[in-house]
Amino acid sequence: MTQTLPTKLPDLSSLQQKVGAALTGFLDTKERAAPGIELLYLTTALRGLLTGGKRLRSLLCLYGWQAAGATGDMTAAVRAAASLELFQVFALVHDDVMDDSDIRRGRPSAHRALATAYTDSGGPDSKAQAHGLGAAVLLGDLALVWSDELLRTADLAPERLAQVLPLISEMRSEVMYGQLLDLQTTGRLTGDVDTALHVIRYKTAKYTIERPLHIGAATAGATPPVLDACTAFGIPLGEAFQLRDDLLGVFGDPAKTGKPVLDDLREGKATVLMALAVQRASTTELKTLHNLVGRNDLNEEHATTIRTILNTTGARQTVEEMITTRQTAALTALNNAPFPKNTTTSLRRLALNATTRQT
Repeated sequence: MTQTLPTKLPDLSSLQQKVGAALTGFLDTKERAAPGIELLYLTTALRGLLTGGKRLRSLLCLYGWQAAGATGDMTAAVRAAASLELFQVFALVHDDVMDDSDIRRGRPSAHRALATAYTDSGGPDSKAQAHGLGAAVLLGDLALVWSDELLRTADLAPERLAQVLPLISEMRSEVMYGQLLDLQTTGRLTGDVDTALHVIRYKTAKYTIERPLHIGAATAGATPPVLDACTAFGIPLGEAFQLRDDLLGVFGDPAKTGKPVLDDLREGKATVLMALAVQRASTTELKTLHNLVGRNDLNEEHATTIRTILNTTGARQTVEEMITTRQTAALTALNNAPFPKNTTTSLRRLALNATTRQT
């Protein structure tokens, strides 16, 4: 049964501001304590990466805190939520290095920006690429280390921290496993929908939705039924979120998404969308997909041809239907969750936005 909470979280923009303030304060402290001004080279890049994102994981963490019935001072929960944003920067920076991506959130990816900064400061062009990659790896590592520090200094009660830390460990292991699966399947054009869904579950559904809810709920001492309800809601929503992202990665507007629409096709990402097309393609269409998907020189004309096949095979429409099915499952789970009314309302709104978004 849904319970009414006597207080409610601040609105979305206020929550984002609270998380942003926690991150800014933490980085200010780290810069003041830095052993040398050289560290500003990385913290400046880090601040840029923390600007402009949806902050979905930190928001869900705070909704999880509320879902467990928490009220009152949310400072510790905000800092725990902010630590997830630093972990996300780590994941994004290393992901872009592995995928050789040029753009992130409408701006040059970290390794590209750091390579440019190197040449702008007088470094030779011949060393720029290697420098950018090396500096980006360090930047990602720094974000990972600091995410842990921010969490451990969030002033959580010892018993709460003891409940949170195993969830953090599980989340980190799961996302690494999901990334490994992504690396192993990229470039292999197959009709294996089940494997593509397995990648989604570990790389996105658990990491983006389920675990942030769990971690937030644990900061408030959540009971097993609350954690189970977070899973019942989070897994289908996370899968729907990634399926939408895969569609936007091919059919989206880069001006809105901040992401090129050729990268996934050039890399040969093993998405559910592509697996469905391979399953259903005619002999001629399948030959075209094998000739075009994964080409380093793939251009807009090639992409248009691929998009036509994704439409004519019904792959795009089926993914839309899969998104709707998972959205419905998430909302049904939410209706049965032992969450306060305010939390249920906020999560319902978030679920609808996450599955119908165009950015």
